[in-house]
Amino acid sequence: MRRKWTDKKVLILGLSKSGAAAAKYLSGKGADCYVTEYNQITEKNREIYEELIKEGIKVETGAHSEEFINDSYIAITSPGIPPKSEIFQRLKEKNIPIISEIELAYLESAAPFIAITGTNGKTTTTMLASHILSSEYNAPVCGNIGIPPTSLLENKVDYYVCEVSSFQLATSPTFRPQIACFLTFTPDHIDWHGNLENYFEAKASLFKDYKQPAYAVFSGVDEKIYEFSKHYYGEKYIYAKEVGDNCCFLRNNAIFFKKKGEEEFIIDTKDITLVGEHNYQNIMCAIVIAKITGISTEHIREQIKSFKAVEHRIEYAGEINGKAFYNDSKATNPEASFVAIKSFEGKKLALIAGGRDKNTDLTEFCQDYINKYVNTVILIGEATNRFKENMEMNGFTNIITASSLEEAVDKSLETDNEVVLLSPACASYDMFNSYEHRGEVFKNYVKSKL
Repeated sequence: MRRKWTDKKVLILGLSKSGAAAAKYLSGKGADCYVTEYNQITEKNREIYEELIKEGIKVETGAHSEEFINDSYIAITSPGIPPKSEIFQRLKEKNIPIISEIELAYLESAAPFIAITGTNGKTTTTMLASHILSSEYNAPVCGNIGIPPTSLLENKVDYYVCEVSSFQLATSPTFRPQIACFLTFTPDHIDWHGNLENYFEAKASLFKDYKQPAYAVFSGVDEKIYEFSKHYYGEKYIYAKEVGDNCCFLRNNAIFFKKKGEEEFIIDTKDITLVGEHNYQNIMCAIVIAKITGISTEHIREQIKSFKAVEHRIEYAGEINGKAFYNDSKATNPEASFVAIKSFEGKKLALIAGGRDKNTDLTEFCQDYINKYVNTVILIGEATNRFKENMEMNGFTNIITASSLEEAVDKSLETDNEVVLLSPACASYDMFNSYEHRGEVFKNYVKSKL
């Protein structure tokens, strides 16, 4: 049910894509929008700033002033602002409600949401689910993937296929998707949530109490999520594990779907272009979504066959002197790198890793992945010393250091490996504007050497 926004003062926190989309939408509905950004304008957000000013939306930078805050009807927050921030405390003291841009879109839309959350795998699953559903519906991707759902509210949409982060869920008090999927859970964003349990609870909130979706989809191979699913009593599906009456699973190199105990063949793995076991799991989750929404098996099969890898996620970048290069820049934590590394089991692998260190425990990364699957490690960025020390402590010594990503590519060409994988296990902000920027630099440099 859409609210009446005419003459209501709305505060938008952060000069982000989602904040700008919310401001434009609400301004178009008659709201008096105030966008407040604590930091100064950068080249990254200057274009957004200028667009908002042109549309007559008030914007301040470098502070959160009382003038902007006072008498606000509601505040729409950007996902990067943590609940412990000063601006959140000031708004709570004034009893101004704070919601995410996704919550706003949900409240304003009559079309159902499909919400996909998890530490890793969200983007590929979201893109694939949208790709499959697009064979029969208008089902655009949106959310944390970079497309604000409020920017789609004036379109005719059958389903919003929405990647949802824990940040967004923490400020989405009534968001209740028709289908909710919980993919993976590994340590991440502890600085934002305060502790690991708070991080899990933010994601698990999708499935609790009055927010319970019509259909819940859970990973059967992530132990914490699978255990959580056992205590969920709504209609649920398990994927990547043959269990219960409703599930999707892999057997003898083929994927099957089972509903109410009736089993159906979907696709052979030889017909799938995506690389790695983790991608089979993403595909199975997308199949469950498609089956719930009534997509035919024929269309599911065709769409999976035509789907290409998501940019920056185990994305083929080219071959130089017999070495295949893959861009996995989206792997910004060690757990995200696990799946990429294991995807090349049996190949002589050179791993380019490093960047801004998130200071996560590297024991499993070194012992179970570097030692078992990697032949050479090339380290870059601020994390170089800690990563090198941890690898050497765990018995891995074939380590090369490089001062830039380009130098890392050059040094990889001097090794005897079959595959060179950029999967940094770190954030990008020490050397790049974003993981996308890092991936583009890698791909462009590889292309220049072809």
